[in-house]
Amino acid sequence: MASSEDKAANKESTSSWKDSFYNPRTGELLGRTASSWALILLFYLVFYCFLAGMFALTMWVMLLTLDDNVPRYRDRVPHPGLVIRPNSLDITFNKSDPQKYSHYVEHLNTFLQRYNDTEQEKNEDCRQGAYFLQEDPEETTKKVCRFKRGSLSFCSGLSDTNFGYSEGKPCVLLKMNRIIGLKPLGDPYINCTVKKESTVQMQYFPREGRIDKMYFPYYGKKAHENYVQPLVAVKLLLTKEDYNKELPVECRVEGSDLRNNDERDKFLGRVTFRVKVLE
Repeated sequence: MASSEDKAANKESTSSWKDSFYNPRTGELLGRTASSWALILLFYLVFYCFLAGMFALTMWVMLLTLDDNVPRYRDRVPHPGLVIRPNSLDITFNKSDPQKYSHYVEHLNTFLQRYNDTEQEKNEDCRQGAYFLQEDPEETTKKVCRFKRGSLSFCSGLSDTNFGYSEGKPCVLLKMNRIIGLKPLGDPYINCTVKKESTVQMQYFPREGRIDKMYFPYYGKKAHENYVQPLVAVKLLLTKEDYNKELPVECRVEGSDLRNNDERDKFLGRVTFRVKVLE
């Protein structure tokens, strides 16, 4: 049995532990009085309010230096990428089954809605072969050069609503990514080749796959609100010998200072996709 001295020691120890948390004699909580805790809370409240104010001030000053029309840092994307429509790098379909290629046709039709004549009427007929420079203040809305859907000819979806997919000669549309202020030198055009040994012929619309300079420079999403990128359509003139084969096709931007051979970025100035037509 525990002695009376042990019981007294245990009781004193328990009382000491409770007093360290809250001492009823002095009114201290965790060793501090109410006024001491109030001063500490007031200090941290003022301290963090000061930090929040400093953060808000620095953010406000930084935002004053930003331009609504032009990103502050643009050196990381000096050259545009090349993308295709329909939005797939693997185009496989059976030319005899409309259900197998209908989603490609629908995607192209939807994408080309902004290029309809009714949408392009509000845009300008610009002088071909020259940059469309607009030196007016950047706050104003920039004018946009007209790109006629009909210039894509057999790949416009106007004369052939199936974009060649029903006859096994599919069309793909290519465009460059937007880069503010880009003015490509030379005479840029799109050139496509089949990587495997093949004699596949191709048609380009507009003629020779040219990308006219009048669509440059681009002034940004806010200033150039109605801007549409120039397109190049490529019609693959496949024959029966090309059916049931996977054909890798590479398209590049040629004839200008735009890079198309960066091994670290396979989409910089070029794009590779696969086409397989079944019958």
